[in-house]
Amino acid sequence: MPRTRTTPPSPGPVRPGPGAHTALRPAAVGIREGFWHARREVNARTSIPQGPHLLESAGNLHNLRVVAGTAEGEFQGTYPFQDSDVYKWLEAASWQLAQRTTPGDDGELSDAVGRIVALVADAQQPDGYLNTWFQLREGGRRYEDLRWGHELYCAGHLIQAAVAHHRATGGTELLDVARRFADHIDSVFGAPGSGKPIDGIDGHPEVETALVELYRETGERRYLDLAAYFVDRHGHGLLGNEAYCQDRVPLREATNVEGHAVRQLYLLAAAADLATETGEAELRAAAERLWQAMTATKTHVTGGLGAHHDKEDFGDPYELPNERAYCETCAAIASVQWSWRMALLTGEARYSDLIERTLYNGFLAGVSLDGERWLYVNPLQVRDGHTDTGGDQSARRTRWFRCACCPPNVMRLLASLEHYLASTDADGLQIHQYVTGRYAGDIDGTPVAVNAETDYPWHGTITLTVEETPEERLWTLSLRIPQWCREYRVRVGDTAHDQTDAPVSDGWLRLERAWAPGDQVVLELALEPRLTAADPRVDAVRGCVAIERGPLVYCLEQVDHPGGGLDDVVIDTTRPLAVKHRPDLLGGVTTVVAAGHRRHIPDAGWWPYRAAEAAGDPSAGEPLELTAIPYYAWANRQDGSMRIWLPTS
Repeated sequence: MPRTRTTPPSPGPVRPGPGAHTALRPAAVGIREGFWHARREVNARTSIPQGPHLLESAGNLHNLRVVAGTAEGEFQGTYPFQDSDVYKWLEAASWQLAQRTTPGDDGELSDAVGRIVALVADAQQPDGYLNTWFQLREGGRRYEDLRWGHELYCAGHLIQAAVAHHRATGGTELLDVARRFADHIDSVFGAPGSGKPIDGIDGHPEVETALVELYRETGERRYLDLAAYFVDRHGHGLLGNEAYCQDRVPLREATNVEGHAVRQLYLLAAAADLATETGEAELRAAAERLWQAMTATKTHVTGGLGAHHDKEDFGDPYELPNERAYCETCAAIASVQWSWRMALLTGEARYSDLIERTLYNGFLAGVSLDGERWLYVNPLQVRDGHTDTGGDQSARRTRWFRCACCPPNVMRLLASLEHYLASTDADGLQIHQYVTGRYAGDIDGTPVAVNAETDYPWHGTITLTVEETPEERLWTLSLRIPQWCREYRVRVGDTAHDQTDAPVSDGWLRLERAWAPGDQVVLELALEPRLTAADPRVDAVRGCVAIERGPLVYCLEQVDHPGGGLDDVVIDTTRPLAVKHRPDLLGGVTTVVAAGHRRHIPDAGWWPYRAAEAAGDPSAGEPLELTAIPYYAWANRQDGSMRIWLPTS
């Protein structure tokens, strides 16, 4: 049965409706200090404030002014989806405004948001349509290039920005724009027999999940129905049966993820949203099946997704290259969005396991430590002697991109991160991700709150103190025990347990009691460094291991290993791994030190191939101490080689 809320929900990107068929609902978390607080401070103080200047210099705001009639000129930029960068920034800035503790805080940011919202409203046409590419470059033609035009994709990001702005500020200015655009789309698109002029889908899904959230915000059922129509029409040949556009096979019949990674993931996020609101079992089963297939066969150890640079494609099962890994930053973000919806829908901890892995690795690598430079693609290796040609797909951090989808996408996820950390149900509070801060929700209308103190991910101790609780009522505090965790201990009051007598069920350690204010729980997760091997069908890393510690994946960088490159490095797996915290390095990180050597490979002459029986093993060179840093922090010092997967011979 769907759970009905009795108190107003906290604002956030995903807010299931009152009658949603969902196991869990998002809880409010205030991140007070620690790892993610620091990263969000950089986002708030550096990345987001730079947005208007960067959008100005790239021409995005100019295009809106020309359409609004307050400037003259031609369209500036390369792509038809440039409006979406403005909308993603507006969403990020809106979530940031929601962090204000005192009215009047963030005055400059609030003013910038107000100016750009007004500009977007002025650019909208009387019937609700808005897309500067088509209004300026294509003579006002509409919906004639659904495969590549991104008109509905841009509309989706506008809608999400509007929902964020309304939830964060209470203002309706942008929400009114979004509703007019959604009403226009609803008047144009529909199934055969609906009387609407176009039976079609956008080549880049995004509007679908946005329409569901607009339904949740407004209560207008037709927005939910429109989202369902778009999801249902994918896979029926409207765009030439092309996997790139998610049009090769209907979603309910698909057996694995395919095509353009971000497009697939946004479509699946919408499927999870629809299953949540409608209770459709077939759609939920498809989403569960495809998530399982994706994680088992097409996900990198970093949580990154996308094997091919060509068409930004998933690739085949177990096709997980290193130096040619695409792993677009937007794909990591889309993965988090989809997995969170699945976690809420099902209540299963495995979805939050993937969120954690992706957040700390495949996602966070996409932004520099200073918040000013970005990676569009996130390879798992950069070879010695790599020649970087620059551009959007560079392995070197870039100030901005011609296709600038990733930077504002990173901004909006970091600004709204607290909404992906905890949930509630009728039985209690679930903590999905560990931060220092306050977790708060309600159990059937009664508030509960828990304060957390931790230095995670550097240390594995999480101290939880109950602050608010119903009197004399049993409820369950559920703690996610990460998939990677081999050993844990928990102390509740004066009673201690470990994995032998406090078993985990489906990833959750469930502690039920009649809690009282001041009750304390101390969870200790063992963070011993470990070596990880891939499925043997992953040809690219056979005979290699990766170093991990807690949720962090580690890599080697050339700058830490003078005297040569990394292509010939071999790790000695018989020697123990050591941990060394370096407060002086990369903003303060815990490194992992391993033993190894560089292979000495005799000169084979002009031809690098030899008879297998004569090849033998290359001789070991001088011993070499290997210093591994967290992958998220790579490419923040000097250009050079990097690798995650290390040969063992």
